[in-house]
Amino acid sequence: MNPMPELIPLLKQLRLSGILDSIEARNRQAIEEKFSYMDFLATIIQDEIARRSQKRLASAIRRANFRNQKTLEEFDFTFNASINRGLILELASCRFMDEKVSVIVVGPCGTGKSHIAQALGHCAIRAGHDVLFTTAARMLAQLHAARAANGYDRLLARLTSIDLLIIDDFGLKPLKGPQDEDFHDVISERYERKSTLVTSNLDIPEWPDAFPNRILGAATIDRLRHGAYKVVLDGKSYRDARAQPKTVTPPVKEHKTLSRKEVKSAE
Repeated sequence: MNPMPELIPLLKQLRLSGILDSIEARNRQAIEEKFSYMDFLATIIQDEIARRSQKRLASAIRRANFRNQKTLEEFDFTFNASINRGLILELASCRFMDEKVSVIVVGPCGTGKSHIAQALGHCAIRAGHDVLFTTAARMLAQLHAARAANGYDRLLARLTSIDLLIIDDFGLKPLKGPQDEDFHDVISERYERKSTLVTSNLDIPEWPDAFPNRILGAATIDRLRHGAYKVVLDGKSYRDARAQPKTVTPPVKEHKTLSRKEVKSAE
């Protein structure tokens, strides 16, 4: 049964056109299960709420600009027994965002830093927070370009306002002036206001080497470390090539050479 033609423009006017996706099936269900009018109304309203929630979630994930759609459900905790699973699951609750503190994830290449960072970003989005994922190099390049176009303050304000800013691969390349100043501006403006998640191949004691201005670097690192949760990922890389199966060479069959006497006997 199709919805009444006059119902379509009314639902669109009320911005409830999504109800049209399910109203036919719900109408059949209501007839078969003998819903009351109130039960039928409650059902289609719940459908609309679920549809809008899913739409908001999808939109927030697009805005977050994740590199990959990584989640904690996909993370293999058994690959590396030294991973503090309890700490990561605690961070997934997003209570650290209420504390307005940072999360620092360090470890060698391929140990799952970016996966964990994006997975925690997904958790934050599902909890209703705005999230932005970027790399240190990309963020600093955007700030540099914004300064040249007189848009630095506007971009800095946007980076400051995000509930959870995820900066991947800090320290992969040493900072140059004025990159160290720009990085300090972002961290300083977010300090004790919003949470920042930083991943790095370098352990924290090595971070000062990434700053050309050691004093500015010390001030930046101090703000990031204050009250921060630290996740250490050691061990082998997830990207290590799997051992190739050994090629089994079939044995060479030996052919016996017959003597003249044996040949004559065979004939």
